[in-house]
Amino acid sequence: MNAEVITIGDEILIGQTVDTNSAWIAEELHLRGIRLNRIITISDAPDEITQAVDESFSRVDLVLMTGGLGPTQDDVTKYTLAEYFNTELVMNESIRSEIESWFKSRGRPFLESNSKQAELPKDADILRNSRGTAQGMWFEKDGKVLISMPGVPYEMKGILRDGGFEKLEQFFKTTPIIHKTVLTQGIGESFLAKKISDWETSLRDDGYFLAYLPSPGLVRLRISGYAENGNAEKVEAEIAEYIAELERRVPEYVFGRGKETIAQVVGKLFQEKGKTLSAAESCTGGYIAHLITSIPGSSLHFMGSAVTYSNDAKQEILGVKKESIESDGAVSEDVVVQMAEGAQKKFQSDYAISTSGVAGPDGGSDEKPVGTIWVAIAGPKKTVAKKYNFGGSRSRNITISALTALNWLRNEFLSRELE
Repeated sequence: MNAEVITIGDEILIGQTVDTNSAWIAEELHLRGIRLNRIITISDAPDEITQAVDESFSRVDLVLMTGGLGPTQDDVTKYTLAEYFNTELVMNESIRSEIESWFKSRGRPFLESNSKQAELPKDADILRNSRGTAQGMWFEKDGKVLISMPGVPYEMKGILRDGGFEKLEQFFKTTPIIHKTVLTQGIGESFLAKKISDWETSLRDDGYFLAYLPSPGLVRLRISGYAENGNAEKVEAEIAEYIAELERRVPEYVFGRGKETIAQVVGKLFQEKGKTLSAAESCTGGYIAHLITSIPGSSLHFMGSAVTYSNDAKQEILGVKKESIESDGAVSEDVVVQMAEGAQKKFQSDYAISTSGVAGPDGGSDEKPVGTIWVAIAGPKKTVAKKYNFGGSRSRNITISALTALNWLRNEFLSRELE
């Protein structure tokens, strides 16, 4: 079962708006066993819309279209589609009443242009939009389906979730795909593949699929299987066994599943054991603290952070010795250890984590090239430090440094060696 997505809007074509709708639709369709052939973006012009639909229908049986359904004159999608499917627009009094109530509930005037949103194709099935005024429309032609939806992301998602997906699954009788994602940190894609090659072979021999999805500092492993003939529970159980085996095999790299973040995982560990954490950051500029505090409830274990970017700040706030900076430099084991211990003392936390490095693009040397990062963890009984060499761009170094530091903290915390 194949489909295509057409997004409409000059604002997308000129780069003013980023098309996030297509990515979300692609992911949701894939879960339902529907494969996307292509995603295209066109201007809000009748000829472009007609030509795009013709071309898509020549290749696939399902087209999902977003955008071009507003109340203004430049939104022509609804009129073009009515003509394309040889139908007419008629006033839908029920929808008109709902739109009027929608405006009144928000204390906004109901204009005549708003009532035009209730003029809908006579022969289309209407997919109700409870979050806005532009309705979704389901057209059928020669066994093929086109779904037209507004471009506002949360409205489009609501239309599909509130009944659009169910209607699709019934019409095309799709076979859903079960996906499970394992999250790893601290190992590259090729090295990970080598470590788990026999596990991957066994997985594929049992009819499952594995995808490596790398991003800066992380590699996600997506395991997929078709839930045919109502065997979803069997597929879920077998994938769970494979994931458990993977976690046993490389526990130092596997930190979570699904949409968990490393900060979530670390926070849960600290809260379960009743321990507290603080941070002292130089090269990461507060990014570790940002990752931690973006998780609701982090105040239960995170005591605070000091972004000591300058050498003076390291000395005055964290108590780093001036002679250590002068003799070894700010990017050194001695300094990063003192930073962690200084944060631990200042915030009175059980643990503290610190970073100091050369993020780039300038500031590197033969001895300490760009991407040289020191990380230290101070625990209840001792402090440990590690040097990493990441290279690459400034933003990548900051991201990878923060994720690496948090995963190393997770491993040290689980080992209890610092206690």
